[in-house]
Amino acid sequence: MSDTRKYYKGSTDGKAPFHGDPLEGIEAAYDVVVVGSGLAGLTGAVILARAGRKVLLLEQHYNLGGLATWFKRRGGHIFDVSLHGFPAGMKKTCRKYWTKDIADSIARLDGIRFDNPQFRFDTEFTREDFVHKLQTVFGLSQTAIEGFFAELAQMDFYSNSGETVGELFERHFPGRNDVHRLLLEPISYANGSHLSDPAIAYGIVFGNFMASGVYTFSGGTDRLVKAMKAELERLGVEIRNRVQVDRILVEQGRVRAVVAHGRTIACRAVLSNANLRATVERLVGQEHFTPEYAASVSQVRLNNSSCQVYMGLKEGESIPFITDLLFTSSAARFDSMELCDLHTQSRTFSFYYPKTRPGLERYTIVASTNAHWSDWNKLTPEQYEAEKAALIQRTLTSVEQYVPGVRTKIEHVEAATPRTFEFYVQSPEGTSFGTKFEGLKPSMTMHEQVRGLFHAGSVGIIMSGWLGAANYGVIAANKVDAWLHSLVEVNA
Repeated sequence: MSDTRKYYKGSTDGKAPFHGDPLEGIEAAYDVVVVGSGLAGLTGAVILARAGRKVLLLEQHYNLGGLATWFKRRGGHIFDVSLHGFPAGMKKTCRKYWTKDIADSIARLDGIRFDNPQFRFDTEFTREDFVHKLQTVFGLSQTAIEGFFAELAQMDFYSNSGETVGELFERHFPGRNDVHRLLLEPISYANGSHLSDPAIAYGIVFGNFMASGVYTFSGGTDRLVKAMKAELERLGVEIRNRVQVDRILVEQGRVRAVVAHGRTIACRAVLSNANLRATVERLVGQEHFTPEYAASVSQVRLNNSSCQVYMGLKEGESIPFITDLLFTSSAARFDSMELCDLHTQSRTFSFYYPKTRPGLERYTIVASTNAHWSDWNKLTPEQYEAEKAALIQRTLTSVEQYVPGVRTKIEHVEAATPRTFEFYVQSPEGTSFGTKFEGLKPSMTMHEQVRGLFHAGSVGIIMSGWLGAANYGVIAANKVDAWLHSLVEVNA
């Protein structure tokens, strides 16, 4: 999942070549075509299959999972693409909509650490521990803390007050940049939240994490996606990857088919797991929507993107337990713009120990930084390669502060940028977090514009990470199923 050239061994440019017809043997028509296999698309497909629908899932990449995926490199290295960590609610969602085996493989992270000029400590990332830290480390009163958490608990998707995250923080904790950093920095890595974003885009996500800590999938993302694929196949879902959907055909205001790999496949409904703007403007075409709706979509802001540096240790090498998730920065104060700067001093390290993939005695480290597409897209090829090399060196220097001498143990290192994500996932501007909050309404009402067209791509707060993606897939799939039921009733 990287477009870098060789900094160490095994990194190659471009997508893997493929020969043959990826649509060989498919049928002429399906009840539903799911476009894209992010967690929303996968979960939507499993819901529809359990409802007895005939489902075709098309994915342009060779791997399923969208940004919740993995890749391999020579030397036995396996890297998870996404920053690992999601709320406890993921266990309930997987048990209810997937399988008990998948749910039982979700385990709580053992350690989370903050290290910056304003504070340094380990935390369980629970409400109880945050309350304790806010009192003992930051000296806040229990009244102020409880008032903040009480307000977050009352937030829902439909009650946007118009207040920004920064205004919310200033109202509860005026002038406390250190507190603002504690509360927002980890969520910025989870869904791209900015101090200028609507407070609701932050509050619900933070509240979800405060339930009982941060969790990950034991066995790695590869095991998760393979288990999901096996369940889909068991239910009869037709899955084809390396298939580029070129067009969603609409006739008389209603979905009729998709065009993919030079073939027209009839369907009664489409569930798009592609980006909101890509779905409307590229796959369908603005002419099939009302001018007002098309204009609202064109004005939806894309969220920021990210960079990642993947580091694989040599076979037989190890590192001591540091923590699972490390939020680190050398910036004196927290600032949302600094967090996304091309040369940001802030990053998150995910440490993968053998416990992550039991039976595979390997260690990997993945560093994540938020980023702006414009900073990377404007670079010449020579500048681009130089900036990636510099990103790698800054990251290695940073990680050596916590694991002295680790540079000599690392066998493979490579970097991914917003351009990498745009190339592999096809999200406009390489956005890792979809759209801003205003994308939520057009996403949820797309089917009111084109009958049979539904959306579950990355939008606003509802798509904040793995849990939000899976749950939005459920919401969208239930709408699709209701639409298909309505067709039966009309034809009866």
